[in-house]
Amino acid sequence: MRTTAPAPSPAAALSPMLQRLAAERATGALMRDRGTLYLADGKVVHAESPATPGIDVLLTRGGALHRDGWWDAVAQAGAGQRVGRYLVDSGRVAGGALELCHLGALYDAAFFALAPTRTPARFRYGVAHWIGPVRPVPVDAVQRETLRRRELLDRIWPDAAGDSAPLVRTGRPLDSPVPPRQHRVLERVDGVCTATDIAQELGRSAFHTLVDLRRLAASGLVEAVREPTGPAAPATARIELPEVTADPDVALLRRLRDALEAL
Repeated sequence: MRTTAPAPSPAAALSPMLQRLAAERATGALMRDRGTLYLADGKVVHAESPATPGIDVLLTRGGALHRDGWWDAVAQAGAGQRVGRYLVDSGRVAGGALELCHLGALYDAAFFALAPTRTPARFRYGVAHWIGPVRPVPVDAVQRETLRRRELLDRIWPDAAGDSAPLVRTGRPLDSPVPPRQHRVLERVDGVCTATDIAQELGRSAFHTLVDLRRLAASGLVEAVREPTGPAAPATARIELPEVTADPDVALLRRLRDALEAL
């Protein structure tokens, strides 16, 4: 009797390479165009993306940790890749607070790191992140949450132009009061700042900042700054960095590129 193999789940199709690494119980760093996922025994233990505030920003801006305490933990435990454990053992951060903040940073960065791209991914076996073990997350859970977030954004407002471009207010009068959370985001829309800039300034999740911005766009209050087209459009020089690098900490390189472009 002939049987038909089951079709792969949408989560599995999101990143076949990541799914294969999970099946291998691999340990290392999966470097993609918009971020890096760190795996241990096939589970995601950390994620970073230049599009999102890091766990240091979320901890210090949120008031859970003084910035001096963060740098002390990095100096004392970074080389041993146990910064998270040191923060808890030294009494600087409660274990539950660290887990919540770490999971927020992980899912936030993974959402951007797993964005569609034409750039080949690269995996470096054996690479570990200096934050150390906090709470591993199964690959399937990370992919399902990424898909759920994409679908949520599309339901709110299907135009993704404002996710990466500078944003500007439309000048439309308010039909009703804007909720305080969205109002804090709206206050920082100035025609120059991007969603990432606003998230960094507020010390908030970049994804949840996107949620607020898409709701503001759906209300007709903000829109993406469109680049001029046609012969009058000014030529913009772009500093190109390699999309695939042997250095797993690509976030620093991309922040440097963004800073140089801003200049």
